[in-house]
Amino acid sequence: MSDDDDFMQASDEENYDFEYEDEDEAEAGGDVDVENKYYNAKQMKAESPEDAIDEFLGVPALEEEKGDWGFKGLKQAIKLEFKLGRYEQAVEHYTELLTYVKSAVTRNYSEKSINNMLDFIEKNADDQAANQCMEQFYSKTLDSFQATNNERLWLSTNTKLARLWLAQKDYGRLTDKVRELHKACQLEDGTDDPSKGTYSMEAYALEIQMYAETRNNKRLKGLYQRALKVRSAVPHPKIMGIIRECGGKMHLSEENWTEAQSDFFESFRNYDEAGSLQRIQVLKYLVLTTMLMGSDINPFDSQETKPYKNDPRIAAMTELVQAYQTDQINQYETILQKNRDLLADPFIAENIDEVTRNMRTKAVVKLVAPYTRFRLDFIAKRLKISIPEVQDIVGFLIMDGRLHGKIDQDAGTVEIESAVDAERMQAVADWSGAVKALAAFVLNESEGFKADDAGSSIGGGGPPGFTSGGETIVRGTAGGRGQRRRGPGK
Repeated sequence: MSDDDDFMQASDEENYDFEYEDEDEAEAGGDVDVENKYYNAKQMKAESPEDAIDEFLGVPALEEEKGDWGFKGLKQAIKLEFKLGRYEQAVEHYTELLTYVKSAVTRNYSEKSINNMLDFIEKNADDQAANQCMEQFYSKTLDSFQATNNERLWLSTNTKLARLWLAQKDYGRLTDKVRELHKACQLEDGTDDPSKGTYSMEAYALEIQMYAETRNNKRLKGLYQRALKVRSAVPHPKIMGIIRECGGKMHLSEENWTEAQSDFFESFRNYDEAGSLQRIQVLKYLVLTTMLMGSDINPFDSQETKPYKNDPRIAAMTELVQAYQTDQINQYETILQKNRDLLADPFIAENIDEVTRNMRTKAVVKLVAPYTRFRLDFIAKRLKISIPEVQDIVGFLIMDGRLHGKIDQDAGTVEIESAVDAERMQAVADWSGAVKALAAFVLNESEGFKADDAGSSIGGGGPPGFTSGGETIVRGTAGGRGQRRRGPGK
């Protein structure tokens, strides 16, 4: 039996005997009055919720002992009070509701009803006061079921409480609560309890989200790998979607594009299976990763993503990736300017700049290809960006070896060295080096040019001659030729 659907229940089998005792008739009439009051209150919910609350709260008073109808009436009253912002009354009546779970209703029915009630409160809490009320609901639930030793409800409620603290970014209390959940999901020897694998995965998901938000990639990586190794559970696809999404963000921050793409795709697939709206946001991350890795593969070619190609919520990212893969820089910039709401997501805003820079870098290379000299303001005007940005991109290309040239900052120009000129200059440099090496070898190693320390030069003033090997080499004066003659004693 769910919170939203109430069914008429008969506590006993139908009795077709036509003889009734007065006591039985009175009891049957009382049940009818209670039932009528409950359904009358339900009809008032839409038009007059305040009156409906009073009517629902009157149901328990008609029962001599606590029973199903009083339990159901309190549930409906509490939900209406919460929606109307009557948080104190909601907590008060929830405390009364918890007294029914010990004997008035069955264990399974009470557990399911309480879980559904807490889910309703979690989904409808939209301000700080509602969150404080929700925390009181969790606290009273844990106190009530501690004595009954209902471990499933204890784990479920503590998981919801941990989600609340994650939403409030109360990482201190969240860390303690997650540690408590992990311990509760382990056997005495410290290994994971296979029967509690689902709760263990939820605890991992909460902790992974916390480390992703605090950018603690070191702890995140270890926890992420441990979570993927859990084989004792078949977790809800939304839980796996959360874990894979955080893994994708972690890999993207490390520029591990391939792993990031794989994780985002798996996250999208799990969210899609769970019917979660987060699938749209993760699909945007998948498209973003495709552009960052410079892939020519269209992310909407797969069977899972193809149905969303023309979805209005993803249209801007679809157009962006098409412009990126076809090197349409102006179209890319126009799409980005018209869809500034894309940057409302901090993760996209943080990483789209890298995509834009890559796009502009490719555009600069393509634009300057025919030129040997160009002005920085020419590129700035064509790409509609500032001159410092152009200078930064050109400098990066030169340092990366993708552009051979020099920047003249004073003149605002760039001189490009063509490949032919570079090869010619390199050949001249090689030839010059070879000549110098040959000259050095001839002068230093050839026997005919070695100086004789014992010889003496002719004339004290240093005439143009020197002796070597018993011969005197006489250098000619202007217009004359050098002559060789024998030295003395020869």
